[in-house]
Amino acid sequence: MTALPAPDRDAAAALWQEFLAAHPDAATLAPDCAVEFYGDSAELADELLALVIEGTKRATAGLVDDYLRAGEALPRIGGYWIACDGRGAPRVVQQSTELRIGLLESVDDAFAWDEGEGDRTRSDWLAGHRRYFTRALAARGVAFDGSQPVVFERFRVVWPPEHAD
Repeated sequence: MTALPAPDRDAAAALWQEFLAAHPDAATLAPDCAVEFYGDSAELADELLALVIEGTKRATAGLVDDYLRAGEALPRIGGYWIACDGRGAPRVVQQSTELRIGLLESVDDAFAWDEGEGDRTRSDWLAGHRRYFTRALAARGVAFDGSQPVVFERFRVVWPPEHAD
């Protein structure tokens, strides 16, 4: 696995400004946005971003603790974020449409399907996310035991127009 680079913040700011120029009302709702990656490696970022761009992936899940450790606010409904590819280039602007905090086991079939990964079943989703969270937490010396709260987020792609929902 290749480590994630720093995101290209200048390019992300330019993408955000393009979006705001086309949607000036968005600036009053969210004057800025987060710039993030999917996953914990360049390869995983590219794989998951490809699912977003093709329209398969419209949900994601992350540990609450990951946001807190990074000094980031938890997502909020209506908030925007830019997803970068594995090289750090910003590719799409997304808007959160639904949020829920719960335990990993609380995922339902519809959310697993909307996340668009693997065979899109709940059982495959659980297995994949257990592996991911176990790996991510082990890298910091913490054991994943299923008691850590998870942010379940649905989103829509809003920019650029060729990828927007």
